[in-house]
Amino acid sequence: MLQRETFDYFVHEANHANGLVLDKTEENWPASIAATGLALACYPVGVESGFMSRSAAVERTLATLRFFWNSPQGPEPDATGYRGFYYHFLDMQTGRRAWLCELSTVDSAFLFAGALAAAAYFVADVADEREIRVLADALYRSADWQWAQNQGETVTHGWKPESGFLEYRWEGYDEALLLYILGLGSPTYPLPESSYTAWTSSYRWESCYGYEFLYAGPLFTHQLSHVWIDFRSLQDQFMRNKASDYFENSRRATHVQRRYAIENPRGFDGYGEHCWGITASEGPGPASLKLNGIQREFEDYVGRGVPYGPDDGTLAPWAVVASLPFAPEIVLPAIDFCIHQAKLKVGKYGFNAAFNPTHPGEPGNPYGWWVSPFHFGLNQGPIVLMIENHRSGLLWQLMRSSPPIRSGLQRAGFEGGWLG
Repeated sequence: MLQRETFDYFVHEANHANGLVLDKTEENWPASIAATGLALACYPVGVESGFMSRSAAVERTLATLRFFWNSPQGPEPDATGYRGFYYHFLDMQTGRRAWLCELSTVDSAFLFAGALAAAAYFVADVADEREIRVLADALYRSADWQWAQNQGETVTHGWKPESGFLEYRWEGYDEALLLYILGLGSPTYPLPESSYTAWTSSYRWESCYGYEFLYAGPLFTHQLSHVWIDFRSLQDQFMRNKASDYFENSRRATHVQRRYAIENPRGFDGYGEHCWGITASEGPGPASLKLNGIQREFEDYVGRGVPYGPDDGTLAPWAVVASLPFAPEIVLPAIDFCIHQAKLKVGKYGFNAAFNPTHPGEPGNPYGWWVSPFHFGLNQGPIVLMIENHRSGLLWQLMRSSPPIRSGLQRAGFEGGWLG
């Protein structure tokens, strides 16, 4: 039921003419390319689960891929993309750059991954499905990953026509695992293998609550690459040295989240064995409130993390669901808690983005504490896809058949698991 209701976001919060998907259910909000890429991966789940007909999924997928293939590419500040990458946020109607945002390398990676998932699923020898495969391949091949390095080893976060490359690079373990694999697998502008080595050299291995793991604070960073790729028993050189793999690492990170909530070092309301999930999310701030004699500082959208913070008592149920394949023994009780005890399953698209039992929320709200009124496409996709990966492994199976994924993993030095 949760998967079905969450899937409806991609049915209703999209422009059927160009396939763009709304980033957030707030008035006058733009589309995001990450949400659109997740939608492309969700449509096969919709078909297999009976949420959407195959013909409707083909129509929506083709509209999306045709839009990006025909969209204006260039250095102009109002283009849709440049050098094969796309702007983070796009106007829902025109598809042009919104908010003077950056040309985003990682969000483009999510878009490409969605296109490759569609190509792997729509394999019938009919004109529309052949076109899906051709367009998905062409879009992926167009991305100039070498340019995105900006003469460095690692990949930059992005670029703006007004100021050039952003100063930040993808360094330290995070959701860029997918980005590097796609960049390494490119048949046209591949990243050098040294780029991946440079990235893994920036990792932090830590011990926390009895678990040794590759550290990243927000829970989503342990999930988003795993939405697409089954890392069970796959090891690169780093994980071989640690006698672990990235799937096991995400399992440990999920358990660390639960242990942190049980310990609750900052004394927030609601935290416990079934109430956890700290990640990058919307929050009730910015605000400073004195509650029960304690001065509390609340943030808006920020990359909350465990165990070092920031942590202001805000929890994200979608991030709990997205850990389902890693640790169902603790995730299923937490989902049950969110639905039956916290009564969070409200609205037409399943769980709202976040909640904070410590913050009182607006006066007269039905909970007595803050609950986000919004849904985000970036949250909705992992719910649909990780539930399906837990149930059937559908997206993992599809991506195993994608040549760029296999090539990228092999060039990154991965061995074992299904690659064997």
